[in-house]
Amino acid sequence: MKDKVTKTDEEWRQQLTDEQFQVTRKKATERPFTGQYNGSKEPGVYRCVCCGTDLFDAATKFDSGTGWPSFWAPVNEENVATEEDRAFGMRRVEVLCSVCDAHLGHVFDDGPAPTYLRYCINSASLKHQKD
Repeated sequence: MKDKVTKTDEEWRQQLTDEQFQVTRKKATERPFTGQYNGSKEPGVYRCVCCGTDLFDAATKFDSGTGWPSFWAPVNEENVATEEDRAFGMRRVEVLCSVCDAHLGHVFDDGPAPTYLRYCINSASLKHQKD
């Protein structure tokens, strides 16, 4: 695994757009059906917009109908971390980049086979790299 990436908010602000900063560093959520990768069917790998870590392969992307890009598995389990999220009176599982701690989205147990997981990820936290 890559070395941990740590930066100040000011350093992140210089690197990211305001939306990317709000989503990845402040745990905001983009509005459904507005993200650039929601309807994308391009092959390739989705990387962390903050540190470039490979997160999800387009081959695991599916249309969940939720308005956010959804994947049934990460590229490598070591590349993502999860933690309990009790914000807004809900109990969810937050998904983070394990290298830079960027907020990516949430994971739910209502996805398709073979994992039955749905990684519901903000487009603003991703950068697509075509094959």
